[in-house]
Amino acid sequence: MKTVFFGVPPTDADILRPQLSAVDAQFVAEVLTSSNVAQAQDAEAISVFIDSGVTREIIDALPNLKLISTRSAGFDHIDVAYAKSKGIAVCTVPAYGTHTVAEFAFALILALSRNIIPAYQRLRVDNSFDSTGLMGFDLFGKTLGVIGTGKIGKNVVRIGRGFGMEVVCNDLFPDTAFTDEVGAKYVDLPTLLGSADVISLNAPYTKETHHLINQSNVSLIKKGALLVNTARGELIETSALITALRDGTVAGAGLDVFEGERRLIDVTTLVTSNADASMQSDGLKLLLADETLIRSGRVIATPHVAYFSREAKAEILRVTAENITHFASGTPQNLVTIQ
Repeated sequence: MKTVFFGVPPTDADILRPQLSAVDAQFVAEVLTSSNVAQAQDAEAISVFIDSGVTREIIDALPNLKLISTRSAGFDHIDVAYAKSKGIAVCTVPAYGTHTVAEFAFALILALSRNIIPAYQRLRVDNSFDSTGLMGFDLFGKTLGVIGTGKIGKNVVRIGRGFGMEVVCNDLFPDTAFTDEVGAKYVDLPTLLGSADVISLNAPYTKETHHLINQSNVSLIKKGALLVNTARGELIETSALITALRDGTVAGAGLDVFEGERRLIDVTTLVTSNADASMQSDGLKLLLADETLIRSGRVIATPHVAYFSREAKAEILRVTAENITHFASGTPQNLVTIQ
C-alpha cells in the first residue's frame, strides 16, 4: 500500500522506515497543501499532522485514497464526514503525551505564577537584580480548575494535588470515581470559573466545546485568575480573552494553542487563497487578535509544543506505523467513528 507522509523531517522518516517494511512509504518534509498534493496522487494512504488541513479539495485530488492517518489525537484538521462519504477511513493516535502535555501546562502555570519570564529578561537583558514587580504567589492552597478530565486532564489534576492545591473539575462526562480517588470534585462551569485561581483547559475540540470560554461567561472568572490552554485554540473566544486581560479579570495566560491557528500559520496563503473576501477579512481579524495575545506582556505564548517531547514523539511514530500496517493487513485500529 503506497503511503505518503507529509510534514515529516528526515530524522522522523529514518525512525519510521524500519517500522513500515510492509508498506511502500514515501516522505515529504513539507506539510500537505493544494500545491503539493499531487505528490500523493496515486497513494492509497496519507499521513499528516495537525498543520496539514485535509479538506474536500485535498480528498478529491486523491482518487485512490483509502486511509488518512493523522499523527495526532485530534482530527478537526480533517473533513472526516466527507472522507467517510467517500469510503475513506481516518485513524488517529488516541493517547500520547498524556504526561507530557500535563507537565507543560504546569510549566506555564509556574512561569506565570512566579513571573519567571520577566525575571529572566530583567537579569539577562538589564543585568538587574531589582525584584520590583516580580512578586508571585504560591500554588499551595490555591484552587485549580481543570476543564476536561480525559487522560491529560487527569494528570493535570494529579499534579495540582501534588502541589497541595484544591482541585475542581468540569467535564461533559464526569468520572467521579477518579475525583473521589484523588480528592477533587466536579462542579458546573460557572462555579469553576468563579472559584479557580488557576484554570487549565484540557478538553477536546468539539461543537460542544467551541468557545467554551466566551464573551458571555468570561466575566465570571475569579478576578486575577490565571488561564492556561494546551488543548485547542478554539476553546477560547479570542476577543473575550483579550477583554479579560485588559480589564484584569485574567491576570495572565499561558497559551500553547490559538484560535484559527492552522489557517493563520501562513499569512500569505490566507491572503491569496480562494476564500471569499469576508472569510479573508475574518481570518485577518483573527490573526491580528492572536498577535495581540502573543505580544501581550501578560501572556506566555508557545508554538503548539506542549506535546513535543522525546517520549511523546516516539509514541506518535510507533502508533502511526502500527495504524498504517494494521490497515494494510486488513485489521484497522484507532479508527475515527462519527454518526
